[in-house]
Amino acid sequence: MDTIQHIIIDHTLQRIGEAAFADYLCHAYCYNGYCTFERNGQAFRFEAGDCMIIARRGDLVKELRESEDFQVDAIYVTQQFIETSTPQSNYGMRGHLSLFQNPIMKLTAEQQDTCRRNFDAVKRRLAQTSHRFRHDALMNAVECMIIDFFDFHARLYPADKISSLQHQLMEDFINLLERGDFRMNRDVSYYAEKLCVTPKYLSEVSKKVSGLPAAFWITRYASLDISRLLRDRSLSFTDISNMFGFSSLSHFSRYVLTNLGAKPSDFRE
Repeated sequence: MDTIQHIIIDHTLQRIGEAAFADYLCHAYCYNGYCTFERNGQAFRFEAGDCMIIARRGDLVKELRESEDFQVDAIYVTQQFIETSTPQSNYGMRGHLSLFQNPIMKLTAEQQDTCRRNFDAVKRRLAQTSHRFRHDALMNAVECMIIDFFDFHARLYPADKISSLQHQLMEDFINLLERGDFRMNRDVSYYAEKLCVTPKYLSEVSKKVSGLPAAFWITRYASLDISRLLRDRSLSFTDISNMFGFSSLSHFSRYVLTNLGAKPSDFRE
């Protein structure tokens, strides 16, 4: 098993639920054979030509069984590295909601080829230990992989209206975030009031539908937006802090350090 600070390559799914992988997203491609498992009360079969994303919470995967000829590449990437490499799109959030319901994508022959090439690119960059810009090269390889996963998912599961009341509530919550309310409102109570429910109920629904509490999504949207703005050198840290309504620059810096794992200045080195 090869490792770098934020990326782990493995060739089995047996470790997916281990505590060591709690903060990683698993991107997997099956070359041969199959495996079966249960997640979120549903049974799944992951077989040759499929790709799969388990967005954290690997501990929800139960009864995982691999066939004797099962061959897989699993690329585990930390949430922090994903946020740094994520394309300029919020599709990942909507995709996460759908992937919680069905993490497997059945690919066409062309998509399978694209997926294999992306996985090979990440593995190749990971092995280039003497590359002076290895981190940036890895970021680009991971970004390409994510962009193609977005494309696979959007084609397989085109946007549709969610029928159940709880799923509709979650969609309405995400819509508030996508219009940018998170910039000035990062408390669950704000969104609960807008949606005419209690904060507790909104968090319960969010966890049931997406596997993660409402506060996670608010922080996720805010962190992704902040990380993008921090890379824009035309904006000062004070400008960005004011955009998000922080009471002081020190408060903003603490928020960035807590939720992005780095100081604002680290994004401009």
